[in-house]
Amino acid sequence: MWFRFLSFLGLQLCAGLLGWQWAAYFGALVGVVLAGIFWMLLDAVRGLRVMRWLRTGEATQAPYMQGWWGEITDRTRRWLRQTQQKMLDAETRLQEFLAAIQASPNGVVLLDAQGRIEWCNHIAAEHFGFDAQRDLQQQIGNLVRDPAFAAYYADADFSRGTFMHGRGGTASRPVRLSVHLHPYGDGRRLLLSRDVTALEQAEAMRRDFVANVSHEIRTPLTVMSGFVETMQSLPLDEGQRERYLGFMAQQAQRMQTLVSDLLTLSSIEGSPAPSNSEWIVLRDLLAQCAREAEALSGMVTAGQPKAHALRFGPMPEGSIAGASSELLSALSNLVSNAVRYTPAGGRIDVRWQPLPDGRAEFSVKDTGPGIASEHLSRLTERFYRVDPSRSRETGGTGLGLAIVKHVVQRHGAELRIESTQGQGSRFAIVFPASRLRGAVPQTASIQ
Repeated sequence: MWFRFLSFLGLQLCAGLLGWQWAAYFGALVGVVLAGIFWMLLDAVRGLRVMRWLRTGEATQAPYMQGWWGEITDRTRRWLRQTQQKMLDAETRLQEFLAAIQASPNGVVLLDAQGRIEWCNHIAAEHFGFDAQRDLQQQIGNLVRDPAFAAYYADADFSRGTFMHGRGGTASRPVRLSVHLHPYGDGRRLLLSRDVTALEQAEAMRRDFVANVSHEIRTPLTVMSGFVETMQSLPLDEGQRERYLGFMAQQAQRMQTLVSDLLTLSSIEGSPAPSNSEWIVLRDLLAQCAREAEALSGMVTAGQPKAHALRFGPMPEGSIAGASSELLSALSNLVSNAVRYTPAGGRIDVRWQPLPDGRAEFSVKDTGPGIASEHLSRLTERFYRVDPSRSRETGGTGLGLAIVKHVVQRHGAELRIESTQGQGSRFAIVFPASRLRGAVPQTASIQ
């Protein structure tokens, strides 16, 4: 400020002295006026340079000057740099925030006061069928025409959410979305969407599971209660008493088998994944399956003119990595199912066979009644039975193949089911090579 004032005063003083020497008082006055005009023009030129620079807004192109305008230029340049840095920081934070929303498992849509789409993440685009670029500034009501959402949006009561059908579903597996609108800012709204298909399916499975367990236990309890009431209220001879007690023991065994299978399934689902470091000898594992199968076959075919033609062969050497109890449960379930459903005199072949790619297949093939193709995809569902009455007669709980499916998945294996109605079935588990060690079949077999 002082430099500016002193430079103006100095210029006028010099011009006045020169004018005095030229024409005394008149020359001094003319020199002072001309000096003032020259100083103002010079100052205006410097101001114009600053204004021209300000119009460009580039901090790196600031003119170099001294004095008042130099101070203004320097301060403005620093302010521009700070502002640009703040804008860069804000842009970085915005991009990080948008990247975080993009990574969210839920759909996010930003709507303006008129209901137009300002931004959406990829999950929301999948949920509603948007094009993240093309559909910007489109009315949400023109793109989402689900009646439930339309009624919710028109109601303008956003204190609660609603449910609607999502894109990509099928008649057998519809996609269900939970959507909720949250007002914010000046009339804007935030639309959140969440895929609740799996949750609703899990809830439905839970209800079905409870209903199925209740039904499975209620039937033998009703039978046992009836027999107990009969024995308490009627005089029975020794033969009748033994007969009723036998029926009660049968129903008690049925409930015990059901509880055992439920505990096995719960243990498998709640335990950590099987280790690759625990090795089980294959010969011992299959020999135990053979003993259990022979014992069950003897019980099923007792009193029948022919027994099952049960063949285990050839028995392998080597080991398999995994949980021994789970593997035994899975293999035994496949063999016991074949024994239960194959009529007396039928043939059951159990084999362990190496595959060319290093994997190995455990298979159980029977000559039973077979299974119609429409049932094959649902066989591993809990309590699903092709013939409920026959399954209960043979002592099945409807949980065996569900246990097999979970064990197979936990060991990285593959379950294969082939069946032709009237000709028999073949169930096989293909184990990955990473869980096998020296599993080569030998000539020995168990008949």
